[in-house]
Amino acid sequence: MATDPKARESLPQPLDSTSSPPPLFDGTTRLYITYRSPFAQRVWITRNCKGLQDKIKLVPLSLHDKPAWYREKVYSVDKVPSLEHENEVMGESLDLMKYIDSKFEGPPLYPTDPAKRDYGEELWSYSLEFIEMMYSSLKGETVKELGPPLDHLDRALQQFDDGPFFLGQFSLVDIAFIPLVERIQLLLSDVWKHDITSGRPNLASWIEEMNKIEAYTQTKYDPRDILAYMKTRFLVKH
Repeated sequence: MATDPKARESLPQPLDSTSSPPPLFDGTTRLYITYRSPFAQRVWITRNCKGLQDKIKLVPLSLHDKPAWYREKVYSVDKVPSLEHENEVMGESLDLMKYIDSKFEGPPLYPTDPAKRDYGEELWSYSLEFIEMMYSSLKGETVKELGPPLDHLDRALQQFDDGPFFLGQFSLVDIAFIPLVERIQLLLSDVWKHDITSGRPNLASWIEEMNKIEAYTQTKYDPRDILAYMKTRFLVKH
């Protein structure tokens, strides 16, 4: 039986280089994450929305002192997220989202309507382009360069009128974008005092609705840490 997606979870402490590995490949399904990663957050949200807190165990890793056994024994790519399931380990956030949605119990997170599925695939592909524009903009005229992709999201949210989400009703597409938009909103507000929802009413409504979903809000990391990391990592000047 699936866990209530609204159920509060007691989050484990991250494992570091002094930590022993869990009993690997013992039949337990594990999701390896770092609490700050937007890509790990995508898969974590998917797990929560499916009510799989008891079926997929979170294994958070230290951001600054990742244990060597993760690369040596779990996932040689040495990135998060990764999923240990049925004696295999797989990665890539978008792939893992679809895998969890299709392989595990819980409410489906992708529509059956052909038009919505087709548009969802367009947005799924666009999320990769969006990430590239997001990170490249942080090295240039950030507010100006992020205008067009944010406008694109605002228009995309008008495609269906049966709900405030990208495909009308909540889906994996919303999960794919929210960790990215969350970070853009934090950074532009803090550094440039810029409101990304200004003149974008659909985006504003979407963010408001997303923040009502506990399966998502439970995955939010300390915004001060996210800001400090992004400023340092991308050498933001202001």
